[in-house]
Amino acid sequence: EKRTVSQIEKNGYPDSVYINAAKIFQGIHTEKNTDKMLVRYGDNSESPMMAFKDEHSRRVSYELAFSALKYQDLLEQILLDSSAYPCYSIPDELSSLLVVMLYDLQDRKFQERKIFDEEERVAEVQEVGHYLYRYITKLAAALARCRIKHDALSIEYFVPETIWKQEQRASALPVCVWINTFKISLEDVIKDLEMKGLTKVESVSHFDHYTFAVDQHCHDVLVFPSSLREELLNLDLFADCKLLLQ
Repeated sequence: EKRTVSQIEKNGYPDSVYINAAKIFQGIHTEKNTDKMLVRYGDNSESPMMAFKDEHSRRVSYELAFSALKYQDLLEQILLDSSAYPCYSIPDELSSLLVVMLYDLQDRKFQERKIFDEEERVAEVQEVGHYLYRYITKLAAALARCRIKHDALSIEYFVPETIWKQEQRASALPVCVWINTFKISLEDVIKDLEMKGLTKVESVSHFDHYTFAVDQHCHDVLVFPSSLREELLNLDLFADCKLLLQ
């Protein structure tokens, strides 16, 4: 059975995810000296309240916010070079939403976001989305110019070196997940994973790609190769919160 969330992700996110990602980004974005401040983000003195629809929405909201943080300098430069910023119709308090949605827009190769009938609309997201689409050609051109200038094949080139090294180390670590024993037993999880083509092995030293092991010290924890991370998160076991990423 196809889940609505998976379909939405291929075409963008629900409005609520953009709003929550913007609130997260507002609290973590890199503050710059006044003389170097090109994009203004308004006041973030108050901690924003966030209402997540479910655990999946929480995860993708944080992922989107931290992706925007990684490329904050590049995204700000694109906004400036395309003349999409400053924009007097959008207040500083929505600059975080502007940056977050711009990251997602370029990540979708500047393709229009599909809106689903059951999705609850948020006025600010609709406003910023329409504004970005007005500048879509100029935004894509600004990104292309930036990549040509730096001879960059992809935007990964613009990740700060310290973050790039951290990601390299993190990507090599095995993936650990908790079994939600209130919803499913270890035996049923193993049976489900084996039906999906994974093989249980004794330890991480026996890992191949489609393998997993039970943690030797915590029997409600499973360990997977790092290469399986994305595939795992698309399993029904995660969507139903029977497995939880550590």
